[in-house]
Amino acid sequence: DKLLGSLGLYDRIVVNSDYTAQIYGAYPAGYRDRVVRIDHGFEDKSLAMSKAAARTILRLPPDVPLLGCAARLHALKQLDVAIGVLPLIEGSHLALAGQGQDRERLAAIAKDLGVTDRVHFLGELAPEAIGVFLAALDCFVFPSGAETFGLAPVEAAQSGLPVVANDLDVLRKVLSVDGAPCAIFADAGDLDAFAAAVKSVLTDRSLAAALIAKGRRLKERYPLTAMTDAYRRLVGELTASQPC
Repeated sequence: DKLLGSLGLYDRIVVNSDYTAQIYGAYPAGYRDRVVRIDHGFEDKSLAMSKAAARTILRLPPDVPLLGCAARLHALKQLDVAIGVLPLIEGSHLALAGQGQDRERLAAIAKDLGVTDRVHFLGELAPEAIGVFLAALDCFVFPSGAETFGLAPVEAAQSGLPVVANDLDVLRKVLSVDGAPCAIFADAGDLDAFAAAVKSVLTDRSLAAALIAKGRRLKERYPLTAMTDAYRRLVGELTASQPC
C-alpha cells in the first residue's frame, strides 16, 4: 500500500479521522500528498420509543440493567471484557448486535463465568433496527482494542445513550464536542476499572444525564450531509480531470 500510494497508483487516499491521518504522517511525501480527510457522517439513530417497547421487539428482558454493543464479533473488539463486567454488576445483562468468528469463544466465556442467561446474541441487525437496539439499552459499552474512528459509540452517544469506551486516543478525539468528552473512558485491560465506569453510569443519574446531553451534540459535528457532500466533491474533482 505504501509503495503503490507513493508511486501514484492511487488518485486519492481517504482517511476518516484526524487520528488516521496522523498514522500516515511518516509516509513518503508522494503518499501523503494524496491523502484526503473526510470524517464519517451518520444518520440520527434515535427513536421516540420506550425501553420497554424496544426490549419487547428484540425479546430482551424488561427489568434489568441492560448493557449493549453493536460490533463485529472479533477478538479485536474485546467483547470478552463486556461479558466479564456482568459478574461485577449485580443483575446486569448484555446484548450484542453483530456476527463474526468470535461468537463461539464469547459464548464459552459467558458459560465459564456463569452468565450465559445474561448474554443475548442478537446477530446482525438491519440498519433500520439499530435505533430500536439503542433504545433498549441503559449503557453502550465499547471495549474495542483498536479503531480508526469508532462509529458505533458515536451513533450510540448521539442517540441519547451514555457510553463507556476503552481509553483509546482516537475514541477520546471523536467522542468529544468543543473539547468536552461525551463518554466515560476506562482501560479495557483493567476489568475492575471498566466495570466501575459502567456501574457509575448506571447508578449516577446526573453523570448519565450530562453524558447524554453532550452526546446528542455529536450530530452537529458529524452530519451525514457533510460526508456525502465531501465525497461528491472529490468524485467530481477526479472525474473532471479524466480524459474523455
